[in-house]
Amino acid sequence: MTGKKTVIISLIIIVILFGAGLFVSRMGGRISSNPSDLVGNTAGNLNNGGFFCEADGYVYFANAYDEGTLYRMKSDGTEIKKINKAEVAYLNVGGDYVYYYQKNSSAASSLGFVVHMSGLYRCRTNGKKILCLDKSDCKSVILTGNTLYYNKPVDGLTSLCLFRIGTDKKNAQQVTDYLLNPVCAQNGVLYYNGTKENHYLYSLDTATGQESLVLEYNTWYPVLYGDSVYFLDIDNDYRLCRYGLYDQTLTVLTADRVDAFNLCGNYIYYQKNDASSPALMCIGLDGSNPQVVAEGIFSDINVTSSYVYFHPYGESVPMYRTPSDGSCIVSTFDDARDAALAQTD
Repeated sequence: MTGKKTVIISLIIIVILFGAGLFVSRMGGRISSNPSDLVGNTAGNLNNGGFFCEADGYVYFANAYDEGTLYRMKSDGTEIKKINKAEVAYLNVGGDYVYYYQKNSSAASSLGFVVHMSGLYRCRTNGKKILCLDKSDCKSVILTGNTLYYNKPVDGLTSLCLFRIGTDKKNAQQVTDYLLNPVCAQNGVLYYNGTKENHYLYSLDTATGQESLVLEYNTWYPVLYGDSVYFLDIDNDYRLCRYGLYDQTLTVLTADRVDAFNLCGNYIYYQKNDASSPALMCIGLDGSNPQVVAEGIFSDINVTSSYVYFHPYGESVPMYRTPSDGSCIVSTFDDARDAALAQTD
């Protein structure tokens, strides 16, 4: 009997341990829910490649001095640390996870496996627990609530199409059969310019699928900021305008031709397209007090609460930054360079 009791007890222990292990495994695979009104990054950043994203006192960014791989730092630019070997873009943060498009093959590892493909990924905010959500060549990724919206190619169609997938990798589906830039989001509603018959400003309620016309005016790169939408005016040489959603007023903010823009605090930063005097400019939200931040042609204007980041057009480095308080004092992002150099020491 003693021998039989020992065997039975051993079997019970094995079953308990197996069950506990299965429970832990399943719990470990779950992902906590985000608030329904959460938006993973600003439309201004995502329209500029989404190379910086700020959340909960940290900034996650693609370090151009280290082949665009994922780094993290405090919001004030201190404590820079590499957390992932993937070359990233379209960064979004929600809860304990960073979501991103992995641009090229990398040596990023997850659970002992090496990841060698482009696609939509998520990882913990410490860079661990990497998971591929979609192996496609994705563009314009936005996290809203617990769903990611992004564009990707579809066989037989010439343009990219909008898709969605849950943060838990469930409920993947195609949303449109045409290109729709989804990065301007608020409270589960996407705001975007048309891409078919016109470029009017539309909205898409992601809960109901209802599309609505917001402004019968040809717009480009809309950014919802406060109670206004900022956009480029296609019909008037891409000047920067603002449309009030409540008072329905249209305001021209600058007559300059604008290549790219972003908003931060009480300021708008934009690249002035001018053959003789191109420059990165800074103006107030109402278009007042225009200032030259830096002379030349720059791109990928990304903002955080402390700095505005940019680099020369066609070149990934040097990275420049200026305080986001409108002071227009430019310096090179030397701390990011030093952190990258430290990786090779």
